[in-house]
Amino acid sequence: MQTRNAFVFACLIAIACGGGKQPEAQVASGNEPTADAAEVPVRIGYQKAGAPFLLKSKDARLKDALHAQGARLEWLQFQAGPALLEAMRAGAVDVGYVGETPPVFAQAGGVPFVYVATDPPSPRSEAILVPAKSPIQELSQLRGKKIALNRGSNVHYLLLRALDSAGLALSDVEVTYLAPADARTAFDSGNVDAWVIWDPFFAAAELAGARVLKDGENLVDNHQFYVARKEFAGDHAPLVKTVLDAFSELSEWAVRNPEEAAKLTAESSGVAYEALLATERRHTYGLRPITPEILKKQQTIADAFLKVQVVPQAIDTNAAYLAKAGFTGRK
Repeated sequence: MQTRNAFVFACLIAIACGGGKQPEAQVASGNEPTADAAEVPVRIGYQKAGAPFLLKSKDARLKDALHAQGARLEWLQFQAGPALLEAMRAGAVDVGYVGETPPVFAQAGGVPFVYVATDPPSPRSEAILVPAKSPIQELSQLRGKKIALNRGSNVHYLLLRALDSAGLALSDVEVTYLAPADARTAFDSGNVDAWVIWDPFFAAAELAGARVLKDGENLVDNHQFYVARKEFAGDHAPLVKTVLDAFSELSEWAVRNPEEAAKLTAESSGVAYEALLATERRHTYGLRPITPEILKKQQTIADAFLKVQVVPQAIDTNAAYLAKAGFTGRK
C-alpha cells in the first residue's frame, strides 16, 4: 500500500498546471516543515481562490493555534478538486476545499475522506462559456458541439444539469476533459465550442471577452466543501475543528472586505485583481455544518452520474460523514 501511495503522489506531483509545465501539488513557499518532527503535520490543500487561498495569506493565528496543540501547518496547492482528493487518497493532504462534485467521484473511487463543513450555495460562481462571436445562443444549440471541462469537478454536474434542462443528454455533446489551463488554451484557439469553468478562471475568461451562455443559477447549488482525510479526522478531530474555526473567522472577514480579499489573492496567485474581485463578489462565504439535507443533495449528484455511467459504482453519501470532526459553529 505504501508503494502504491508513493506512486500515486508522484503522479500528482508530475501533473502540471497546463500540461506538465509546473507541479500540480507543492508545499507552498515559506511553509516547508521546519518545526519539531514530533509535531503532527496538518497539510491543507488549496486552489487559486476561495477561503483556503485567503487563509494562507493570513495564517499566522492558525499556525500558532495548531502549534499550541502540538501540530504544524503545511500548505499544498492544486489546480482542481479531483487532484486534491487524489492526494488525500495518497495520504498527502489532511484537509481540503473542493466543489460539490469532486467528493462524489472520490467516494465512488474509494478515496477515504469525510465531509466536515460546507459554504452556502454559490451557483453564479461557475458557468458555461462560449466565444463572444459564437453563434450559440441557447443551451439546445450545444448538440453536437465540443465542450471542455475538468472531469469530476463541480462544473461536470453543471453541464449535466444544463443539458438536461435543454432536453439533451451527455451523449449529445462531445466532452473534452481538460484541466483549466489547457481548456483556456483550447477555448481561445477555437478548438472547443464551449468551456464549463469555475471562478477565478471563469471571471478571467469573461473579462477577456468570453460570453456566458448559462451560469449555475436555477440549475445547481455549487456548494463548496471542506473535507478531511478520514483517518486524520478520526485521530485528530480537535485539529480539524481548529482549522475550521480559522476558516469560519476568515470567511466573516472576506464578506466584509471583498476588495482587500481580491487584492491579497491577486498578489499571491498571479490572477488579475479585476477577475478576483468579480470572484469574491460572486462567492458566498460562511461555514455551515454538514446536515442530512446537504448529504441528500450530494446523493442526488452521485445518482445522476451513476445513471449516465460516469462513476463506477453506487455510493451512500452518508457514509462520508464523521460527526465528531464536523463543524458545529465556531468556538
